Amino acid sequence: MFLESDVKLGFSDVLIRPKRSNLKSRSQVDLQRHFKFLHSKHEWTGVPVIAANMDTTGTFEVADRLAAHGMLTAVHKHYSIAEWDAYLANHDDDIYPRIMVSTGSSEADFEKVSAILGKHPKLEFICIDVANGYAESFVEFVAKMREAFAEKTIVAGNVVTGEMVEELLLSGADIVKVGIGPGSVCTTRVKAGVGYPQLSAVIECADAAHGLGGRIISDGGCTCPGDVAKAFGGGADFVMLGGMFAGHDECGGQLLERGGRQFKLFYGMSSTTAMDKHAGGVASYRASEGKTVEVPYRGPIDETVRDILGGVRSACTYVGASALKELTKRTTFIRVQEQENRIFG
Repeated sequence: MFLESDVKLGFSDVLIRPKRSNLKSRSQVDLQRHFKFLHSKHEWTGVPVIAANMDTTGTFEVADRLAAHGMLTAVHKHYSIAEWDAYLANHDDDIYPRIMVSTGSSEADFEKVSAILGKHPKLEFICIDVANGYAESFVEFVAKMREAFAEKTIVAGNVVTGEMVEELLLSGADIVKVGIGPGSVCTTRVKAGVGYPQLSAVIECADAAHGLGGRIISDGGCTCPGDVAKAFGGGADFVMLGGMFAGHDECGGQLLERGGRQFKLFYGMSSTTAMDKHAGGVASYRASEGKTVEVPYRGPIDETVRDILGGVRSACTYVGASALKELTKRTTFIRVQEQENRIFG
C-alpha cells in the first residue's frame, strides 16, 4: 500500500483568475484549433468539443448538428454496418472530419470496425473506448489497430495518469482519452473505489502527452460551460461531453412524461440499462458501474451548443486569450470553497 498525500483537484475546487485583457468582445475569440496528429499525420481544424460515444449522445443526429458548428461526435459503437452505410450515403465529404468510429477491444469489435472502414475509407478517426485503459491487453489492441490502420487518427482510453498516457501514445494512439469516474452517470468511484479528480488528471496527462507530441481529451466531469473552460485551461486539447448534451431532440433515449413535464432517459454505458440493451444483461462476474437518470427534455441541441461555446468565449475574454489555443497559457487557477451563490437554488 502507498498513499499519495498531495491534493488532487476537480473542476469544482477551482476558479480561473481574471487577468487584464484588450479584447473588446467575445466575438473576437477564435475557438478553432488546428492539430497535426502524431502518428496519422492528419491535420484537423475545428472546434475541439466532442459528443461522447454513448448511445444517448453519440448519435448520427447529434453528429449532424455538431458538425454544423465545426465540432466532433464520437458515434457510438452499436450502430450496424448497414446503418453506417445509410448514414454516409446521404452526406458529402465534409462529414468525415467531424465523426469518430467508436469500438471496443474485442476481436468482434476489430472485425466490425474493419468492415466499416473498409467500406468507407474516408473516415478519419477511430475511438477505442474501454472503461479500464490500464490493461496490457488494451495496449496490445491499440498497437494492433495502429498496425492495421496506419493512416487513421486513433483515440484511446480511458486513463488518468501520465505514464499510461505515454504508453498509449508510444503504442500507436494519437489522442488519449482522460477520465475515470467523473461522468454524471458513472458509478465507478462508488462501486470500485477507483478514480482521479478530473482537473488534476487533465493537467498531469496533458503535460505527459504534449511532451511526446500527442493530444488528450478531457472526458467527463463537466456540469456547466465554466467546467469546459477549466478543462481547456488545464491543458486539454479536446473536451468530451455526455450529460451536458443529453436530453435533446437529436439524442437517443426514451422520451417520458411525468406530471406534465417531459424527460429523456440518459444512462451510462456500463449501467444495467445499457447492458440489458446491448449485452443481454449484466454478466455474473461484474457489477453495474453506471446509473440511469431522467434528464429534463431540452429541445434542439443548437441552443445548448451556443451556451457552451459562449461560456468558453467568455472565459477567454476574462483572461485576455484571443484564441482558444492561448487559454491554457493565460490560465491561473485559484483554490476555492464555493463556486456560486445558490441562495435561489
